[in-house]
Amino acid sequence: MKTTTRYIIFLTASLILCCIPCKAQNKSGGVCLSLWKNIATQPSDTTQTTYLNLGIVSSLHQLKGIGLNVFGSFASNSVYGIQVSGLSNIAGGSMKGIQLSGLTNINGDEAAGFIGSGIANVTGNNLHGIGVSGLMNITGNNVKALLVSGMMNITGTTTTGVSIAGILNIEGGGTSKGIKMGGIGNIIGSDLSGVAVGGLMNISGNNTNGIQIASLTNISGGQTSGIQLSGLANISVHAKGLQIAGLGNVAQSLHGAQIGIYNRADFATDGVQIGIVNKSKSSAAAKFGLINVNPDTRYQLMVYGGNTTKTNVAMRFKNKLFYTILGLGSHYFDFDKKISASAFYRTGLGFDIAKNLFLSGDLGYQHIETFHNKYEENIPARMYALQARINLEYHLTEKFGVFASGGYDVTRYYSKNKTFEDKPIVELGIVLF
Repeated sequence: MKTTTRYIIFLTASLILCCIPCKAQNKSGGVCLSLWKNIATQPSDTTQTTYLNLGIVSSLHQLKGIGLNVFGSFASNSVYGIQVSGLSNIAGGSMKGIQLSGLTNINGDEAAGFIGSGIANVTGNNLHGIGVSGLMNITGNNVKALLVSGMMNITGTTTTGVSIAGILNIEGGGTSKGIKMGGIGNIIGSDLSGVAVGGLMNISGNNTNGIQIASLTNISGGQTSGIQLSGLANISVHAKGLQIAGLGNVAQSLHGAQIGIYNRADFATDGVQIGIVNKSKSSAAAKFGLINVNPDTRYQLMVYGGNTTKTNVAMRFKNKLFYTILGLGSHYFDFDKKISASAFYRTGLGFDIAKNLFLSGDLGYQHIETFHNKYEENIPARMYALQARINLEYHLTEKFGVFASGGYDVTRYYSKNKTFEDKPIVELGIVLF
């Protein structure tokens, strides 16, 4: 212990003694030993280049070599080499080499190489290389690098490379090229060319050429050429490629495919929509879903009765050739028994065979619910039916018609591979609107 204490006292005294003559002569041979800014072998106001710097806190003009400091290193000009400090490194100009600090690295102009800090790396202009920080990387202009931060990467214009952030990657403008991965998301002011993976969202202010993947939402303010994949929704002005969403896809124009529960494209001259509800202002789009809506679609109310479900009300979405029907019915069994109900979906095609006379045929699926009412021991709580119909419809006016349907019904158990019953279908009803 006594030996260590003596060594520290001897080193301090040596530095002080070295500082006194050198400060007067302003010569150090490129070596700066520093206790503090103004207590050093190389004065802080010198214009000399430092090749070796050892100290506690150092203030230099320019470093070309190695600088090791307990607390901080401040170079008013540029740093070329290695700068390592316990707290902070500052270069007023450019840094080319390696910067390591416990808290921050700050460079007034460009940085090329590797910069690593416990809290933040700040570069006033361009960054080329690798930037790793505990909280954030901030670059005023372009980045061609690998950026890794615990919270945020912020770039003034463009990034080429890989950006990984615990919370957000934010870019002000230009074209972002490469891979973006953000715990919450990625916000790009202009174009994206590459891959963006966001924990919640990805936003591109203009065009997207590549892939956007998010658990909630992908938004592209311009044209999307590539793939948008999200758990909730994809939004694009012009979609050229593939949109897949757990809930819905929205685009002003579509030249590709939309797959989701709800798909909407105002103009989709050569697009494909696959989902439960598909809607567009263009009748040229190919739609595959339960409900397909375009400018030619007629919304018609159907009320009818028959020998399967006794009373029924349904909505028909009728296009030029194809149509779909969604409806509800009651009393699958006779009226003298407790209530039973059904929900059904039908899809088919039809055409006019004469003035006001419409012939159609469709296939349908019907869910039957008995609400656990016990009619007989062999009747379960729920069943399903597969149905086929031929329909003949006559319109007395443009918005009122009558129709008759005939077909066949096969009702089966959900719980076992067995038919409950099969029988012909006979129905009569009216069509409104």
